[in-house]
Amino acid sequence: MIKIIECPRDAMQGLHDFIPTDIKAEYINLLLKVGFDTIDFGSFVSPKAIPQLKDTVEVLEQLDLHSTPTKLLAIVANIRGVENALLHPQINYLGFPFSVSETFQQRNTNSGIKQSLHTVDELIRLCCIHQKTAVVYLSMGFGNPYGDAWSHEIVEELAEELVNRGVKIISLADTTGVSTPENINYLFPHLVKRFSDVEFGVHLHSTSASWKEKIEAAYLSGCKRFDSALKGYGGCPMASDNLTGNIATENIISFLESKNEILNLDMDKWHEAMEFSEEVFQQNK
Repeated sequence: MIKIIECPRDAMQGLHDFIPTDIKAEYINLLLKVGFDTIDFGSFVSPKAIPQLKDTVEVLEQLDLHSTPTKLLAIVANIRGVENALLHPQINYLGFPFSVSETFQQRNTNSGIKQSLHTVDELIRLCCIHQKTAVVYLSMGFGNPYGDAWSHEIVEELAEELVNRGVKIISLADTTGVSTPENINYLFPHLVKRFSDVEFGVHLHSTSASWKEKIEAAYLSGCKRFDSALKGYGGCPMASDNLTGNIATENIISFLESKNEILNLDMDKWHEAMEFSEEVFQQNK
């Protein structure tokens, strides 16, 4: 079964102008009616680091979850964030960014790889107690622009570390848009074959010219979990001042429909969300 993870959180986090809370909530409520598997809706991180998402709790309180099959995912960057997220029973998944790059791990979570593995241990422990599911993003998974060592072998070793700690969902994240069809074609099926009990997905960033070849490579490699954001908004503000956007959800939908995949999405609600997105993002254009 194909899963599309819609990521308004990723789309909003790097914007300069603050989007009012009620506008965020209205937008996410529209997305909840579409029928995506998961909405990556907010984060429990320092408001100094990501001021655009300082109202995550207030947004959550305005979400209508009574008539949607969609689950909610929130990003956490440390144990305090995990503990804060666990206070909210509406949240199903806690996502933690774990990087192949020591430089980016420090930049993104203010902790190194070794310390972050301890965070993963505690994340898994607390998720088990509170009946949540951890999703770990293996960021810089397809290359590292900071000069830190990177290879397929290093990615595989870190994936093994995560699996050994009990992680069941790993999203290979192309944080700065450096992936190629060649390394997706090699890395994704290699990891899936070795760790057959783990759900692997991709969180790819891309220019508008190269999204299709990347998605096609992942799809043909057996990927069934795709992160994306409506109209390709977004990017990681911790990675670069010049953000490389997410792959647009409408492109993912079009591609998967061309492969005759059954997505079970309410396309009328999707078009409503597409139209409303102009109001959400217009002040940041």
